[in-house]
Amino acid sequence: MTSPSPVLHRAQALLATGRAEQALTELSTLPASEITGSYAMQVRCAALSQLDRWPEVGEAARAGLAANGPDPDLLLWLGRAEHEAGRDENAERALLDGLALAPEDVDLLCAYAELCAANGQLDKAGRLVDLAAARAPQAPVVYATRIQVAHARGDDREAQRISREFVGVHPANPVAHALLGGTSAARGQIDTAYEGFRQAAAARPTEQVFAESAMELKVARHPLMVPLRPVLRFGALKTWLAAVALIFVLRAVGLPVLAGLLGFAWLAFCIYSWVVPPLVRRRVMRGWR
Repeated sequence: MTSPSPVLHRAQALLATGRAEQALTELSTLPASEITGSYAMQVRCAALSQLDRWPEVGEAARAGLAANGPDPDLLLWLGRAEHEAGRDENAERALLDGLALAPEDVDLLCAYAELCAANGQLDKAGRLVDLAAARAPQAPVVYATRIQVAHARGDDREAQRISREFVGVHPANPVAHALLGGTSAARGQIDTAYEGFRQAAAARPTEQVFAESAMELKVARHPLMVPLRPVLRFGALKTWLAAVALIFVLRAVGLPVLAGLLGFAWLAFCIYSWVVPPLVRRRVMRGWR
């Protein structure tokens, strides 16, 4: 087997720094005899996935399979693309075909675990990620999938614990910091969440979602947003239902004055939540770097 060409090495290096468009430009310089090679198509799929161009990922994976025959890495990309398109039966078929060729492939096991978790098959997802962890316990994809499965189970505490472990093992990995940011936000820990996304954005400035998340969390941690922390932690609907339920309970037990005062306080809180966040966001964005 010949080693990848310098063009493919350069494209892969560009991908590692989040410059997917430049990687695709680099791939376009490959000679016709190499452009549909298995490795070239894998790099193309990876670049397109970074740009969220999943229909093209599927097309590239199919073209690579047609040119090169069954290939576990291309079947992995096809499975991911089919899942993104909402065709989970096709995604499962592609992933199972890949696992038939490479039953111990960690990426395939994790991708199948993610598919199962997305469809509520949490026990199966857990077994699959355990198999992957037994083969590569410190692989970034294993950490990311363990976090996803924990989140699907509703165990935000465990998801955050795994995220912290991920950052400890891979401190330079921007995805690790972003996942810590996301799991911390889910638990209402705004400062930790902001720091996670801030570090992710600093490590990979081309990833817009990291910067946007960091900016929103910078808004959320502003002192004027402290009264709104319950909404950020539990969501607007749950907070609203809790407040209305408490008002009705107070009326039902014979405390109409207290219920009325709580009602006025809730109205003031609602007005505050409508007026203050846009003002804070404008102020933060003016100073955003």
